[in-house]
Amino acid sequence: MTSARQEILDKLKKATLSKAQPCPPDFKQPVYHPLYGGLAEIFKQNLELLQGKAHICDDEQQLFAALKQRIDESGWKQVCCREKSLQERLGEYNIPVNNCLKIPDDIEVGITSCEYLVAHLGSVMVSSAQGSGREMFVFPPVHIIIAKESQLVDYLENGYEKLTGKYENNLPSMISVISGPSRTADIEKTLVLGAHGPRSLIVFIQNNI
Repeated sequence: MTSARQEILDKLKKATLSKAQPCPPDFKQPVYHPLYGGLAEIFKQNLELLQGKAHICDDEQQLFAALKQRIDESGWKQVCCREKSLQERLGEYNIPVNNCLKIPDDIEVGITSCEYLVAHLGSVMVSSAQGSGREMFVFPPVHIIIAKESQLVDYLENGYEKLTGKYENNLPSMISVISGPSRTADIEKTLVLGAHGPRSLIVFIQNNI
């Protein structure tokens, strides 16, 4: 008479022998799903899934008009921008900003450029080589990014490829990918924005003319 233990072992052995052999992976297949549509719209959709905001503007004038309206409506007073080229453009459109060489305690908004926008992830690539430095990506409660359509890439690997081509053998000491506002759900699995950085991320994209 077969013991219960032996019956279980026989069933396990039979199941193991009848199990189909796994198929080897096909390394020639693409890793990512293809993207359909314009990269700007794809980026906007994916960023907003991460609770960020994106504005696609037809030209520079429309972009800075929308930015000024957002600042005025929000009542932001302590707006910081350290990048000279951006400061000049903001000044041309009567958008007052402070240089903020030292981050003030009451900072409300930080305005920076970026390296690239990754459509697939809705993420922003930034680096320490930008004139804003590292602090402006972390300390302001609201982070506003000014970008051009030409800075859009489809996938992250292509963003890194462009970055290495841009800087060649002199890569920045810090390269980071920002995916929406800073967040955590460590405590009771409740999502909290702004835990380790900006609680709001807004990206303005200027279409190429």
